Amino acid sequence: MGTPITEDLAPAGVLRASINLGNAVLAQGTPDAPTGVTVDISREVAARLGVPVEFACFDAARKSFEALTSGAADLCFLAIDPARAAEVAFTAPYVVIEGVYVVPRDASFTTPADVDRPDVRIGVKQGSAYDLFLSRTLRHATVVRGDDGVTTFETQGLEAAAGIRQPMAAYAAAHTGVRVIPERFMEIQQAVGTAKDRRPETVAFLHDLVEELKASGFVADSLRRADQPDAAVAPPAR
Repeated sequence: MGTPITEDLAPAGVLRASINLGNAVLAQGTPDAPTGVTVDISREVAARLGVPVEFACFDAARKSFEALTSGAADLCFLAIDPARAAEVAFTAPYVVIEGVYVVPRDASFTTPADVDRPDVRIGVKQGSAYDLFLSRTLRHATVVRGDDGVTTFETQGLEAAAGIRQPMAAYAAAHTGVRVIPERFMEIQQAVGTAKDRRPETVAFLHDLVEELKASGFVADSLRRADQPDAAVAPPAR
């Protein structure tokens, strides 16, 4: 018999971790051989529980979220958002990344606030952290959802695309007709999540483990090995 926490978090005797390969900062590789900080944290959680780990890999955060909420996964790695927190018990963040806009090079926008205008359409990846954030906070601009925000921006001739800084910067570097607005429009706090009905002791175990992995250098080392130097380890939880 395992510990009460093991039985609660991995009742089948294996930790099923939902991995979003659509966020290259957090996960890389293939569905058969995923790598990255979320994979490393999953392995460490499983090791502490004394169970093997299985990875269910997806190409979008919304699919990873659905795997957890449907009971197909025990653990997920998502940005903290009020819409998700209704169904997910989150730890404090382990990594902080930034959401930025890409716009045509000749556009007049210089700050994120400039983009929030009635005549502006912003391409986003459906169900992403920045989709949820912008849908909640934009006052004038229109969110246009698709399987990929940049592709939607290109194919529909939109005025802007929203995304994570690192891939957006790489996209702009490869396409001379666009540029990144340097200032972020949001800070994306990536956290470990599990089902809302887990025992308080189980959620506390995950919270404490995340804090330990941040403080020990585990998260920073994992990001370095994944060649993600621009992702910042989140500060200690208050």
